[in-house]
Amino acid sequence: MPDMEPSLHFHHTLDPEKLRHTFPDSPGVYLFKDLSGRVIYVGKAKNLRKRVLSYFRPPSGLPDKTSLMMKRASGLDYLLTSTEKEAFILESNLIKKFMPRYNVILRDDKRYPCLRFDIHEPFPHLSIVRRIKKDGALYFGPFSSAHAVRSTLKFIERIFPIRKCKTRGLPKRKRPCLNYEMGRCLGPCTRDVSVSKYREVVQQVRLFLEGRNQELTAQLRRKMVEAGDHLEFERAAGLRDQIRAIEKTVERQHVVSAKMEDEDVIGLARKESMHQLVILFVRKGSLIGSRDYLFKNQPCEAAEVMEGFLKQYYRQETFIPKRILISEPVEDLLPITEWLSDLAGHKIVIHQPLRGEKRRLVEMAVANAETLLNGRWEGQKEDLVSMAQTVLKLKMSPHYIEGLDISNLQGDEAVGSIVSFVDGLPHRSGYRNYRIKVVNGIDDYGMMAELVERRVSKGHLPDLFLVDGGKGHLAVVKKVLDRQKNPGVPEVISIAKQDKQQQEKHDRIYIPGRKNPLGLRVDHPVLLLMMRIRDEAHRRAITYHRKLRGNHLKGSELDRIPGIGDKRKKILLTHFKDIHAIADATVESLVSVQGINRSLAERIFSFFQSRKL
Repeated sequence: MPDMEPSLHFHHTLDPEKLRHTFPDSPGVYLFKDLSGRVIYVGKAKNLRKRVLSYFRPPSGLPDKTSLMMKRASGLDYLLTSTEKEAFILESNLIKKFMPRYNVILRDDKRYPCLRFDIHEPFPHLSIVRRIKKDGALYFGPFSSAHAVRSTLKFIERIFPIRKCKTRGLPKRKRPCLNYEMGRCLGPCTRDVSVSKYREVVQQVRLFLEGRNQELTAQLRRKMVEAGDHLEFERAAGLRDQIRAIEKTVERQHVVSAKMEDEDVIGLARKESMHQLVILFVRKGSLIGSRDYLFKNQPCEAAEVMEGFLKQYYRQETFIPKRILISEPVEDLLPITEWLSDLAGHKIVIHQPLRGEKRRLVEMAVANAETLLNGRWEGQKEDLVSMAQTVLKLKMSPHYIEGLDISNLQGDEAVGSIVSFVDGLPHRSGYRNYRIKVVNGIDDYGMMAELVERRVSKGHLPDLFLVDGGKGHLAVVKKVLDRQKNPGVPEVISIAKQDKQQQEKHDRIYIPGRKNPLGLRVDHPVLLLMMRIRDEAHRRAITYHRKLRGNHLKGSELDRIPGIGDKRKKILLTHFKDIHAIADATVESLVSVQGINRSLAERIFSFFQSRKL
């Protein structure tokens, strides 16, 4: 279902009597908003009227998080859907789009690596991928980390003589590679290796990756005995070493289930408003890895965190096992199960076991979560967001910060970029690029003002704008924001790079109404966070600007330097690969290029220095 803009539909004030008569008793999604119109909570319901009215009980009868949310809420939208399942999907899409403050948000959009094995090729090889496609190939994983998958691949390539070359088909070689000489590849690229002989190795690798190690070692032992009977003692010794290596690897595996099943086991622990979640990956009965997630500032029930995790984690996963074991009950279990089954293409079972082997696995996950949480709880310092509010003297906690920067070359191809951070972490779906349209020439202040005006007009504003610049840039942005009549206009600060000529030790943060910058130590967590946001905005602005002027710069900039003709231009581009590397080159590195003397090198260096971003 496509993302939809709630403000285009129905808007309501928070009057329960009016809501009682105007809200439908149909399935759909509801969105609470604050004074600025920003979405602060997204929920779904089988019966919208009944669900929404449940929020208007006395504060003492509401969970802490719901009570806090209702204090900030000033408006309510809804979207109707045909079924509860559609409402569930739409809710998931809108949470990902708006990142509402009072929803449980999983801030991890990584895809975990898998091993791909296309057994339909005559001479297949293993490759590491992060996305599973319906292409007929076999996929094994996911692995808990890049290190884990690389270690597994390295072991397989050492023990089984499959080809290591990364090309899809066999490479054209006159001589075999070093792997063949070391006995680690059958060498199908240059030797007459039959497909059937290579298939034997492919089948062995498959058995190993599927965890069928007893079957694999029994097969190899038969071959070892046959080799001995035929007096092929060198081959028999190689098979013996292969069996020992596999058995040694199997000994290190933690077998947690007698059944050869694929399962995810999710355990959750809680201390006040902190929730620690651990997910164990069980593949073919063996525990192959784990991941952990910490949810801070979530004064809600553990069941809500578990439900939020299931909805957000598996929508991005390449592999969903047939069974998911959970430590907490989930209210909307049926629609979640149906949705995941549709995503996976096979039936999914989500189960909270109460006894037996499955319960033991869940208890193991919970024990891991409790251990992690206890360590983090003891070592926890003041929350970074709360610290930022105190240090920067802000009216509210800056949960949602946007960094702003401008990039141009002598006023040409000017662009502005915005990056967003939620609770100190990047929120990449909130990143935006703008081409400056109104301001011409070299006018950084005017460009920054245009960027802010256009951003404010889009709505859904952050808690804080962080401007890349000094007091002048801060004053310009503050002036733009002061003209806004919207009560939800964000606060603003700026950050300027250290001035080495003034012997400044670190970057400076300016806040409105204060003459001098804040005196933060160089390793202060708030300063480091602001620097990170500023650097991310600067990186994005430069990347976008270079993309726009890339074709223009490929030749024309060098043509403007006296002494650079077509021949020298070709030499420079061949040596440095692109114009950006030439612009960043030192005089000494330019002189090292054949045909470029010191005088010309200094001329090139001076030209680009005068036009630095």
